[in-house]
Formats: sequence, structure tokens, C-alpha cells
Amino acid sequence: MQQKVQGIVLNTINYNDKYILTQIFTNNLGRVTYMVPKATTKTSKVPRSLFMPLALLDLQVEHRDTRDIQRIKEAHSLLPLFSIPSDMAKSSMVFFLSEFLTRVLRDVNDNNNLFQYLIQSVQLLELADKNIANYHLVFILNLTRFLGFYPNLEDYKSYDMFDMLNGVFVDRQPLHKHYINAADSFALSKLARISYENMHLFKFSRNDRINIINRIIEYYRIHLGDFPSIKSLDVLHELF
Repeated sequence: MQQKVQGIVLNTINYNDKYILTQIFTNNLGRVTYMVPKATTKTSKVPRSLFMPLALLDLQVEHRDTRDIQRIKEAHSLLPLFSIPSDMAKSSMVFFLSEFLTRVLRDVNDNNNLFQYLIQSVQLLELADKNIANYHLVFILNLTRFLGFYPNLEDYKSYDMFDMLNGVFVDRQPLHKHYINAADSFALSKLARISYENMHLFKFSRNDRINIINRIIEYYRIHLGDFPSIKSLDVLHELF
């Protein structure tokens, strides 16, 4: 059955000499794997050049529930991206987030609120004209709202520790190993007030930022189970 969908590209991989496979998170079909021809012309209805990480697309697709790999009949850019491909900091951020989302959105079905969050986040990155060093912190923290395990960062008191199993600050060491020490918990507590609009105002040392992102990823790993390491994270650490 043919239908129109909107999607955000998570990743692409080589399939054979003629095709690549792209995984796309769509507004009403969830995460779907599509086949895209490698050879395209100026008049092609499915230009391969559109399928860059986190590209936002309008798609005409042929979807059959009996197939693992679906077909795209026509593809157009939903929102052309100019600053992201040309800005090394932004493009590095996108490669990290596309790898991160590929890990996170494995079992997520159609979720239009989540899809709209992803679309708006990419738009804000495209338009950002200030320091984006904290962008990924805001992105992956707020993403937990749509996945069902958003932490309570509001009730912090001096010397509290963060209980990652229960997603709250506590005033004594939990009886399990999944917690953050007092120093790192203080840095984490600052995220209670951070947003895309004010992220450039928050000053973290390089070590603090590395610790925070590593802890948030650990938090994801606890709540999602199997969560492979993210190769592009080292590049992000070098840049920010």
C-alpha cells in the first residue's frame, strides 16, 4: 500500500552493488528500513544525496507488513539543511546523535510527539548561531521524556547523590551500585534548568561535560537494557 510519510534519517549502510539501506524514523510508521538505489540521475525521484544523517524528508512509500525492507517511491527534503553540513561542530553533533538514536529507537513504534521533538530539535540546531557545546546534553536528556524515564532533577540538595535506578536525588548512598557520586551529581543538577534557548549560558568544564554525558548514557543503558558503545562520542569529546 502506498502512503505519504515524513521521516528523519537515522543511518545508511551498504546493501549490495545497487542499493543502500537506510533506517528512517517516521511520523506514523515508527522506525522503518528502506531500500535506496545507489545510482541516481538528475530526474531521479529518490536522490541518494538526500539520505544524510538526521535529514528531514517527505516520502511516498510502498509499505507492506509482510516485508522487512520497504521501498521508497519518491523522496523530497522536508527542511533543507545548510549550516549543519558546512559547520564541523554541527555535523559532528549530528553524527553522534544519529548513532545515538539508532541505538535508542530500536523498539519504538510510531510516536508522533517524539517525531515532532526530533524535527524541532534538528531545526533548532540548523538555526543555532551561538555556542552549541551543550546541545547534545539537552537533546538526550529531554528525549527521556518520550521514552518514559525522565529523571527528577528538581529536588537537589547539597551533597545529594543521584540514584540512577529510580531517577531521583537521594541524601545517602543507595543500596545498589547504580548511583552518581556527590560531585558529579552537583554538575548533573544544573541540567534541571537547561534548555535549547539558554544552553549557551551554561558553563561546564570539559571534564564535567564528559562526565555528564557518560552518566546520562549510563542512565539510558540502565533503563533500556542492551546499549552498545557509541563510537562517535570520542570525537564529540575532542570538539567540546
